[in-house]
Amino acid sequence: MTFHRFVALGDSFTEGVGDPDETRPNGVRGWADRVAEVLAGDDFTYANLAIRGRKLLPIVDEQIEPAVAMSPDLVSIYAGANDVLRPRIDVDVLIEAYDAAIGRLTGAGALVVMFTAYDPGGSPVFGALRGRFAIYNELVREVADRHGATLVDFWRLRDYRDDRLWDGDKMHMSAAGHQRMAIAVLDALGVDHDLAPLRLDERPVLSASDRRAANLEWARSHAGPWVKRRLTGTSSGDGLAPRWPQLAPVVAAG
Repeated sequence: MTFHRFVALGDSFTEGVGDPDETRPNGVRGWADRVAEVLAGDDFTYANLAIRGRKLLPIVDEQIEPAVAMSPDLVSIYAGANDVLRPRIDVDVLIEAYDAAIGRLTGAGALVVMFTAYDPGGSPVFGALRGRFAIYNELVREVADRHGATLVDFWRLRDYRDDRLWDGDKMHMSAAGHQRMAIAVLDALGVDHDLAPLRLDERPVLSASDRRAANLEWARSHAGPWVKRRLTGTSSGDGLAPRWPQLAPVVAAG
């Protein structure tokens, strides 16, 4: 399958947070850049409108029409996880808006790639929200089925139980996680590629006191600021612009 105009939409998952590359806008690379590098050819351009911290309705309001204006033949969109993490949500309102957005994209002629959210069942931090994520994901599957979208079922990718596929904040994928997701997207699209999982470091052996110290450091460095943003109504994406706001040839990895 050959694509010519790929536009990636969403939040930190698609922006590339957790996959650092200081040579790129916002200092990250991510799975979407990795996919675009595989798809790149003489007549291929790529845009990435995703911004970290964005919830579903702002993604729909801010990113769908600019994407449609680019006449893409391939669009990826990941949205909703930031909403599900909030204390209270109306999942039916979210899905109604998501359904309309996917219909707009497919109606414009794009092949759309959607994602379920990760299964947090093994997480001591977010495990309590597993039921809410399961409900949301099943509704996302229904939207994908209704519009003929290609679905990457993150919930069912069991290798993400390995914490080495996650960044130190326990919320975003690491470089290895982004590489694994790029492989999953290309496989779902039926695109031939030679991407392979990144080599993982050996797991450190930690004593009980080391684990306690690591958990305290995580709470101070990541959990605390995350909670503060929720309480103050701010976002990690405030003040950031899309990394690749217009279709352009792909920047190759350095």
